[in-house]
This record gives sequence, structure tokens and C-alpha cells, in this order.
Amino acid sequence: MTIINFQTATFLSSAPSLSKCPPDEGIEVAFAGRSNAGKSTALNTLTKNKKLAKTSKTPGRTQLINFFSLTENQRLVDLPGYGYAKVPLEIKKKWDINLSNYLRYRQSLKGLILMMDCRHPLTRYDQQMLDWSSQTDINIHILLTKADKERNNALNATLNHVNQFVMKTQKPLRTVTAQLFSSKTKLGLTQLEEQINFWFQESSQF
Repeated sequence: MTIINFQTATFLSSAPSLSKCPPDEGIEVAFAGRSNAGKSTALNTLTKNKKLAKTSKTPGRTQLINFFSLTENQRLVDLPGYGYAKVPLEIKKKWDINLSNYLRYRQSLKGLILMMDCRHPLTRYDQQMLDWSSQTDINIHILLTKADKERNNALNATLNHVNQFVMKTQKPLRTVTAQLFSSKTKLGLTQLEEQINFWFQESSQF
């Protein structure tokens, strides 16, 4: 199994919609989540590059589909945050359409990292994201972020609750898994690396 060096990630391009994305070839793993779930921070932690994905104290700053190249045919994708950003309703609707189109029609998308704040998991928007992706055979790995802000008992209870919920969304050709994660303490970083490596390795065999 070829181990990916995530530190090689470099910015490739940004797209406002599916039609403006790079050619739909190769393998992509995308990061999605509520605007304040720590999505861009997790990407930067994975790649050990604090400047790779733009972060901000103001949720909702990621408004485009951002592509980062790992190899010639392997990419990480930072999707627009959802559900929290203080932007006009029409812009939110446009983001929703772009997210839905990407999840449903992007053939090179092989795995989705879905971020949820461990203190507020499975919000209405998180469940909407699971519903969108259930219309495809894309595998999902849920990151319960900001785990450094909760006690172990609460974290374990949350993880069990999420696992029980996602069991209902399983499909024969798709799996949904979950783990705890903290960008601050690096809790769960190795597990995240292994999951993404597995997706890239599995997809390259077809």
C-alpha cells in the first residue's frame, strides 16, 4: 500500500460550481461540514500546513469549491461550509445547490469527510448532507471535531450516538463510519490519515 505524504498538498484551483471544477478524472476526497465545525483547520492539520486552507474566526469564509493536489491524479477538496454563515438567503441556496450537484455528479469523488462539532453533532444540516450523499455510493467518514473541548465520558457517548444513527443510513455499496478528532491535540489524526489512504488505495485498484 502506497502511503500518501499529505504534506505535498498544494493549491490547484477554486470553482464556484460543478461546471467550473477541474476535469472530472482521478480520485478526490472531499471535506464538508457546518461552517464552524473546524473543516479548514482539520485540512491544515492533516497536511501540516497552516496556510493551505483559509481559516477565519468568521464562519462561512469558504465560499468556493477548493481543490488541492496531492499527486497527478489524487486531490483533496474543501467544500463550502453550510448552515451557519451570516450571508443572504439567496447565497445560501446557491451554496446548497453547488454542494448537492458536486456530491451527486462528481465521478472522481470517492470519499467524503463530514465534519461535525462533537458538542453539536447531527444538526439538521448534517442530516441533510447525509441525505444528499445517500443518493450516491460515496463512502462517508464523520469527524467529530473539537474533541479537546469535552470530557472522555461525553465524547464516548457522542460517538456511540452517532454510530447508532448512521447505521440507519448504511447501504450495500456504501459505508458510513465515525471517529473523534481534535486539531489542537492531534487526537484521531492517524486514524484520519489511514482512512483517506485506504480510499485512495481502494479506488486506484479499479
